[in-house]
Amino acid sequence: MEHGSYSDLSKSTFCLVDEDHTFANSVRFTLNQDPRVTFCGYSIPHPSENRVNVRVQTTGDPASEVLKDGCQDLMLICQHVRSTFEKAVNDFKTSKSGDDMDI
Repeated sequence: MEHGSYSDLSKSTFCLVDEDHTFANSVRFTLNQDPRVTFCGYSIPHPSENRVNVRVQTTGDPASEVLKDGCQDLMLICQHVRSTFEKAVNDFKTSKSGDDMDI
């Protein structure tokens, strides 16, 4: 859910349900790398609620578009980390299978 002004689309607060610090901090970090973002932060209203409020303020672009771009960037980062990890695991397994043959 987006809470913002209809007159200024560059500032909005987004309420994300079923999310916690893991996602919110990752999105905050990614958005703060974007030059269009002037402020990004998040809060969790209450520890017993599985809800996060993410505040995004931009230099003029719609905050919802910048948030969407940030989530897509985060997805690409996660895919890169996963593929790098899988390659490292495969390389390790390959090198270990060669070591096992030495008698």
